[in-house]
Amino acid sequence: MTTGVPRPPRSRQEALIQKVSSSPTFARIAPHLLPRLDKAVHRVTGGKVMISQYMLPSMFLTTTGRRSGEPRVAPLACLPESGGGFLVIGSNFGRTDHPAWTGNLLGRPEAVVEHRGRTVQVTARLLEGEERAEAWAALLRMWPPYATYQARVDRELRIFRLEPKPLEPKPR
Repeated sequence: MTTGVPRPPRSRQEALIQKVSSSPTFARIAPHLLPRLDKAVHRVTGGKVMISQYMLPSMFLTTTGRRSGEPRVAPLACLPESGGGFLVIGSNFGRTDHPAWTGNLLGRPEAVVEHRGRTVQVTARLLEGEERAEAWAALLRMWPPYATYQARVDRELRIFRLEPKPLEPKPR
């Protein structure tokens, strides 16, 4: 496993949020509550607001179900990158299993991202080696509780780079 140095919290409020989000109780409750709240608020605001965006940069990721073939939408924290791509991590709040969306991306890497009112088609790449180590360090700087999530589980948290697909030329 690669390591990185988490940044210190910027405020007491951020320190409290990070402490609460690192707790095992939060890991049990949040996966059932936060995605539903994010989806409801997103729907009510016409795609303009997600509750989690007030803690971290956030997106909706639409993958194709590996078994069902149906679209699956997951609200996720993300780290936007220059060039229009994103880093996402399958932390699952430090729960023992990989989140389903990571398996979907492994099976079918084409996906759709909705971020700040913009919709982008992307191709996902599972990061390994030095590229993963660099992404892990960047993600820890953004959200230090990822280190707590990793320490709580035996699995390596999957990190994906979501790269925007080039636009198709319009027929003349």
